[in-house]
Amino acid sequence: MKPSNRPRYYGVLAEFESPAALVAAARATHDAGYRKYDAYSPFPIEELAEAMHDHKNPISKIVFFAGLTGACVGFGMQAYANLVHYPMNIAGRPLYAWPMFIPITFECTVAFAAFTGVLAMLALNGLPRPHHPLFNVPSFSQATQSRFFLCIESADPKFDLDAVHRFLEGLKPMEIHDVEDD
Repeated sequence: MKPSNRPRYYGVLAEFESPAALVAAARATHDAGYRKYDAYSPFPIEELAEAMHDHKNPISKIVFFAGLTGACVGFGMQAYANLVHYPMNIAGRPLYAWPMFIPITFECTVAFAAFTGVLAMLALNGLPRPHHPLFNVPSFSQATQSRFFLCIESADPKFDLDAVHRFLEGLKPMEIHDVEDD
């Protein structure tokens, strides 16, 4: 098979002049049916997350179930050790004295939840990624200082390069850049 000479695109990046223009563009992008896009700003913009309908973060559910698993593992490990594997009758105390299991159960809950939270955060953010394709656009360095960007990713099911260009041109950005994937 012959390799294709066409570049593989990460997406199309549009540069906007103000936070209000970026919020309006994000709202229009969502209304147009695009779902795989992201906005970049040098400071937090409250309306931006709402305009993007960006409320589906699974990290809390992942951490909750990891903590629940940690609690079950910690409690189960102690119960197995004290009741099955090495039962010891000391001074007539019951073998199953669950209050003494609470500290280790708590520690296992916290440890499982914390480690899983960090690993899930890294995985959901696509890290580690030493070089993001957006860094190939020279003006993107201004995203942390004074410019506002919106990128529609090629992973979006509705992505068509020409249609995305026409759509973004209708939003009146300062510049539009094709972002090639590495």
